[in-house]
Amino acid sequence: MQISLGKIADHVGGILEGDGEIGISGVAKIEEAGKDQITFLANPKYARFVETTGASAVIVPADFSSASSRALIRCPDPYFAFLKAVVLFHPPHPLLEKGIHPTAVVGAETDLGDDLAVGPYVVIGKRCRIGHGTVLMPGTVIGDDVCIGDQCVLHANVCIREKTRIGRRVIIHCGSVVGSDGFGFARVGQKYEKIPQTGIVVIEDDVEIGANVTIDRATLGETRIKRGAKLDNLIQIAHNCTVGEDTVIAAQAGLSGSTHLGKRNRIGGQVGFAGHLTVGDDAAVGAQSGVDKSIPDGEMVFGYPARPIRETMRVMAALNRLPDLIREIRQMRERMKALEKKTRK
Repeated sequence: MQISLGKIADHVGGILEGDGEIGISGVAKIEEAGKDQITFLANPKYARFVETTGASAVIVPADFSSASSRALIRCPDPYFAFLKAVVLFHPPHPLLEKGIHPTAVVGAETDLGDDLAVGPYVVIGKRCRIGHGTVLMPGTVIGDDVCIGDQCVLHANVCIREKTRIGRRVIIHCGSVVGSDGFGFARVGQKYEKIPQTGIVVIEDDVEIGANVTIDRATLGETRIKRGAKLDNLIQIAHNCTVGEDTVIAAQAGLSGSTHLGKRNRIGGQVGFAGHLTVGDDAAVGAQSGVDKSIPDGEMVFGYPARPIRETMRVMAALNRLPDLIREIRQMRERMKALEKKTRK
């Protein structure tokens, strides 16, 4: 299949410079693209590839100033425009056929919406509500009294525990567990007694949750993932946590109980949060950081323990100099001992 460059420019909302009749048959990275493919330039450090790429056309920033023999499509956000182009060549296709598979089990008093796709061996508990157009892939298990909104996608072997509330257009990838018991135990003598976890989990609209993520129900009240948040794979969200709107969390991060993240946070991979912390809006935490204190709005922190990034970089620079400093101190000690011997004479 070929699509004209002019049609692609119209679809992505860009300004075309070049022949709109050029046929494009696919998309590729700028350093790998070949003839009849389209690529993009979002990072200036790859600008040298605009002339050397084999692509027939390049999506570039609106202010791209270099002259080029390639056809260009100028866009304010070339990366997002390229994603739109990708969809033209790889349109989404249904994950499952509409309907309820005969091996699925649906509990009493459960309300099922229209246009559902429920796969093999799905189990839906009692008194649930499943919204219109939602897709439940094979092996999904939904507990009693769960509410799931319209147009959600739950991939294979997802488990949604009882009383969880999920909004619209939520995507949950394979193997994730939402609503498992929080890690709550009270020490009584030499033993630990389980604290009942009576709260719920609330997932708001347009959230995406990666594979093998665990989100614990609250001890009391709720654990809440707010609108538009994006969670990577292998993340642990403990009881009574809050993840703010449009916050993104990379893989293997972990939030201890009652950690509250603000809006638009950017959390790197393998970050750990101690419990009962508050992170303000528009904050960022570098990968593998250990956060032991609350973070104000707009702060960028890094390190273990996490501190403002400039402070951490100074500490790291000092650590790199430490072997030389130790050697200098030893030399100074030897000179001081030599001087002491002379003065005694």
